[in-house]
Amino acid sequence: MPSRIEGKVAQILTARELVINKGTVDGVEVGMRFAVLNSRGVDIKDPDTGEALGSVEIEKAIVKVVRVSDRLAVARTFRTYRIPGGSFYLGSTKVLEQMMRPPRTEIETLQTDERRLKDELDESGSYIKKGDPVVQVIGDEFDQDDSQ
Repeated sequence: MPSRIEGKVAQILTARELVINKGTVDGVEVGMRFAVLNSRGVDIKDPDTGEALGSVEIEKAIVKVVRVSDRLAVARTFRTYRIPGGSFYLGSTKVLEQMMRPPRTEIETLQTDERRLKDELDESGSYIKKGDPVVQVIGDEFDQDDSQ
C-alpha cells in the first residue's frame, strides 16, 4: 500500500473550503481526497487485559482537492446527505407546511450549525480548526453509508 500524504489544515476559507499545507511538491493532485481528523483519535484498550492496542483515527470531514499549487491545496466538501420530508413537527405554527415539505439533498459543510450559510466562514463557526491533521484518503477507509 502506498504511503499516504499527511498534513494540516492551514486556513478555513468558506463554509465548504479549506486550505491544506501540502501541495504539488508533496505529491498532491486535483481530485485527491483528504480526511480531516479529530486530533485526539480514540485509544483502544483490550477489555480483558487493559493493554493498549493502538489508536483509531476519527474523521471530522472528507474534502476533495479542487486547486493545488506548489506548497498548498484548496479542498472542498463534497459529500451529500438526505433530509427526509414530511416532518410531523407539532411545535410549528405551520404544521401542514412541515408535513408537506419534500425531501431534499444537501452538501456537507464545515459549519457547526448547518442552518447558517454564509460565503465566508470564521474559524470560530467551524468544527474544523487550523492545525487539525489531514491525511490522504486511499480506498474506502473513511467511507460512510449515508443512506441511514
